Amino acid sequence: MTELDFVDLTFVNFRDHPFADGRAHGFRWVDLKSFRFPQGSRDSDLLAAVVAHAQFRDDYAGGGVDPGGTRHGPYWLRTVSPHDYQPVARAEAAQVLKEWANQQGGLPGSLEDALEATLFAVVNSASRLYRLRDLGRDAFHDWGGVHIDFHEFVAIDHDRQVLTLLVAADD
Repeated sequence: MTELDFVDLTFVNFRDHPFADGRAHGFRWVDLKSFRFPQGSRDSDLLAAVVAHAQFRDDYAGGGVDPGGTRHGPYWLRTVSPHDYQPVARAEAAQVLKEWANQQGGLPGSLEDALEATLFAVVNSASRLYRLRDLGRDAFHDWGGVHIDFHEFVAIDHDRQVLTLLVAADD
C-alpha cells in the first residue's frame, strides 16, 4: 500500500473575518490536510491510502482526529471507500467552492485573500482532483446531519508529490 506522510493542517474559519452582517459567516470553514507521497504513486493507490490514514478519522464537528474513530465527516467511516471519489475538472471544483463560499453574499477581502492563498491555490496546482460523491442519508452516522453543507475533494499534485484532503463545510 502507498504510504502517506501527514505534513500539515490549514484551517480557515469564516468567523475570523469581519463580515458587514455579523452572521453572514454562516459558521463555515475550510480544512486542508496535506500529505507527501512517493514519486510514481497511482491515483487509485493514493485515494486508498488517504481513506486508510488516521487523519481521515475526523468528524469535522470539533472533536478533531480520532485515530480509533468510526466517523468521517457526516458519514460512518465504513461507508466511505476510495471508489466514492470521482474525477472532477478544476473549473467545476472551483465553481462549487466559490458558490459555497459566496452563498450568503460577498466575502470580506481578508477572507477572499485567505481562500485564494489556501483553498484555491491547492485546487489550481492540482494535477488531478477528485470529489467525494454524496453517499446519501443511509451512510450518515448517528448525528451526521449536523452539517448543512459538506464538500470534500482530494487534490493530487504529482509535481510536488503532495495530496491535499480538503473539506469545505459548516457547523
